[in-house]
Amino acid sequence: MEKKQWNEVKPDPQQCNRLLKSLFQITDVMNARKLTHSSMMDRVLQVVLDYLGVEQGSLMVLEKNKLVVRAASRPEIIGHKQTLTDDSVAAWVVRHAKPLFITDISQDKRFAKREGIYKKDSLLSAPVIHKDQVIGVINASDKSGGKDLLKDDISYLLYFSSFILWTFIQETLHKKISAQRNTLKKRNSELRHQEEMRSYLNRMLMHDLKTPLSEVVANLDILSYSISGEQKEFLEAAQLGCDRAVRMVANLVTTDMIADGKQQLLYEETDCLSLVGEAISSIKGLARIKGIDLLRQETAPDCPKITVDRTLMLRVLQNLLTNSLSYTYPDSAITVGFNMVGKNHIEFFVQDQGPGIPPAQQEYIFDKYARISSKQNALVGTGLGLHFCKLAVELHNGRIGVQSAEGKGSRFFFKLPIK
Repeated sequence: MEKKQWNEVKPDPQQCNRLLKSLFQITDVMNARKLTHSSMMDRVLQVVLDYLGVEQGSLMVLEKNKLVVRAASRPEIIGHKQTLTDDSVAAWVVRHAKPLFITDISQDKRFAKREGIYKKDSLLSAPVIHKDQVIGVINASDKSGGKDLLKDDISYLLYFSSFILWTFIQETLHKKISAQRNTLKKRNSELRHQEEMRSYLNRMLMHDLKTPLSEVVANLDILSYSISGEQKEFLEAAQLGCDRAVRMVANLVTTDMIADGKQQLLYEETDCLSLVGEAISSIKGLARIKGIDLLRQETAPDCPKITVDRTLMLRVLQNLLTNSLSYTYPDSAITVGFNMVGKNHIEFFVQDQGPGIPPAQQEYIFDKYARISSKQNALVGTGLGLHFCKLAVELHNGRIGVQSAEGKGSRFFFKLPIK
């Protein structure tokens, strides 16, 4: 009778039932959430060895051109490594990408120094293959009872390869996820450190800028009493530049404090008319230089007073006016005003006659460091002005927005609740 080939095993109902039971056991092992990957591989190996009825076996994983024992019936060999050039059964299986059955290891020179380790003569070794690449090896030896391993047992061993493969893939995924977590943790730590350094440098910068700016403002104020005529215009331009620098510093400081949740509001009852008037007064020098008229429009003369942090709201109006001045054409006008919205809100607005803002840019102009235009204009700031306005208004439970059409100017507005 001709000997059967290892891939021509006739189905045996009892063997199929045992195989199905073993596969279910492996599935349960892989679905066990509390198991470590090493424990999972140990249990998968044990299920395979029990199914084959053998006492010894091992699972080896290919890592950086070396085979590493990840699970074994003999714990002392776990972690043992073999190069692919070794004269070993596992290395041969990897190089040839096919199973190997040795009927009598006593006649194989590769086992000359392993006398006493194996009880039976035969040994099986099969590759675990993923995408046509060998990623591991499973070995089995020492069949229990009176029988020894047969070449047919390789077929059963190969049945388990996909499940064994899944344990390998899970281990790889676990390593990748752990590496990604460590990388993210490191990056988060670096970002926190950079944020702390940024805040520290900002505080130091603001502190260092305040003193010289205060000195310049004071000296320019003293000079204003002794200069007249054409020189007065240069002095006013210098004063306006200092005022803008002071506001930019204040915007940067306040923006950071609001973002960190450290900005405390100093509420006071405020008259809307005087608030708008003071904002216009502080900007009229800049408007005169650019040849732009500032118009005030009160559509709600009987508007009630509002309770806000007056300093912050004044700076919001100043920032909106400065922003409009940056983009409004000479010999045109900017209108500033306020009106009631319903019974519980008041709306302030700044309407210019500039080029308008494209719809795509309107979505992010209040973002930090956003710039409406790329043109080189001395009045165009850092991109913090509108972002500061948004934070300050929202801190008052208000809402800020813009209505604009290209070629038809822009209308910036913010609504505040009346308290």
